[in-house]
Parts: sequence; structure tokens; C-alpha cells
Amino acid sequence: MSSSELPDKLFFKIGEVAQLVGVRPHVLRYWESEFSALRPLKTRGAHRVYRRRDVELAVLLRRLLHDEGLTVSGAKKRLRESGRDRVSSPSDPAAVREVASRAELLSVREELADLLHRLDLLLDDRAQHPAQDVHATVTASVPNSVPVPVKRRPMA
Repeated sequence: MSSSELPDKLFFKIGEVAQLVGVRPHVLRYWESEFSALRPLKTRGAHRVYRRRDVELAVLLRRLLHDEGLTVSGAKKRLRESGRDRVSSPSDPAAVREVASRAELLSVREELADLLHRLDLLLDDRAQHPAQDVHATVTASVPNSVPVPVKRRPMA
């Protein structure tokens, strides 16, 4: 995910939602049984598909249960008071911002993992071909990169 918001798609798989919300998939399935407003659609193969508002509600639930330390009944009460306890309730702006922030962080994490993988490949290549200039190779392989001095570490 390269944008700072949720991807522009209609549905999300449970694994994607779990990553965006910051919980494990079994937690989302439990919340579905406790909170009637969290109702993902199911495909013919019984796979859950979450809509954007489901993701936003899941973020709100995580904030209420994990960050604020409310119990399930306390979170239900808070949702009732705010009018978010029904499937057709409006989005919470704070949840929308948090989902966008998590999506951006996940995107940065993916980019960093890709860069780390590239660097590992370059270091492996350097071990096999010690005469090659790794700094020039790194600069050439990363688009729009700014040359940065590379500290050479001794070969193991």
C-alpha cells in the first residue's frame, strides 16, 4: 500500500484488516460475535470480506478495548451512546485517520523490507565479487536516491 489512505477498493480480506487494525484475525472474528455493527460480508466460499466502514469500526473497537481499556460491555455501551452500534452508523473521523496512518506505516514497512532485501543481495554479491563497487551498485539500483557515504564493514 503506497498511499497514505486505505487502498481504493471495495473489500478487504481478514488478513489485510488484521494488519491495518493491529490485531490478529481471531480477534476480529470474536468481535464479530460480540458487536452487531461489525458484519463483514461472506463470499460463496465463506471467506470474510470487510468494507471500508467495517475496517474503521474495527479500529474504533481496538481503540476502545485495547487503548482505553474498556470491557466488551463498556465498548458496547460507548458505541450505543455514540450511535455507532448499528450497521448503518456514520464513520468515526478519528478511526478514519488512524486507519490511514496504519496503512501508510505498513507501506513504509514494506518499502524498508524491500530495501533490506536488496541490500542483503548486494552484500552477498559483494562477498562473491569483492572487487565490485557496492556503493555505485546501490546508488544505481535505487531510483531517485541521494548518494550517501557507505561505511565498509570487514568481510566475515
